Amino acid sequence: MSVTTDRLRGLIETTEGELPPLTVELVRDLEIPDHMTIADVAGLTGLSAHTLRYYERIGLVEVPRDAAGRRLYDREAVGRVVFITRLRDSDMPIAAIARYVELVKQGPSTEPERLALLEAHRDDILNRLHDLQAALAVVDYKITTYGGACGS
Repeated sequence: MSVTTDRLRGLIETTEGELPPLTVELVRDLEIPDHMTIADVAGLTGLSAHTLRYYERIGLVEVPRDAAGRRLYDREAVGRVVFITRLRDSDMPIAAIARYVELVKQGPSTEPERLALLEAHRDDILNRLHDLQAALAVVDYKITTYGGACGS
């Protein structure tokens, strides 16, 4: 699990009631430096350096270089990597993420198409959650038939 995920989960677990909105200030509170090496980003996100280079190679993220040619991830690049990671964690295909990134690069006129893409992906996530909840209910039932107890 990544440091970013741990920090966000910690925030969620210590927040009573509704979660605060995901704002620039909240992300800034994650203490992400202005510039990070590929090793630092790998450690932060839990991704391998190979995966980070792949994301750059296929155009999902643009990473500035220092004078010696080494990658220096700025906050925008780190934010993009975290966003891509969440999309991948929710099973969005690389091709769909690439389409989304291409739409972003085309500018504000593509916002309706981006919205539609994200709404369709959200529907997919909700359907999978529903299926997983049904599977959990079956497993819980079987556990109780063997005398076990299921916590929430």
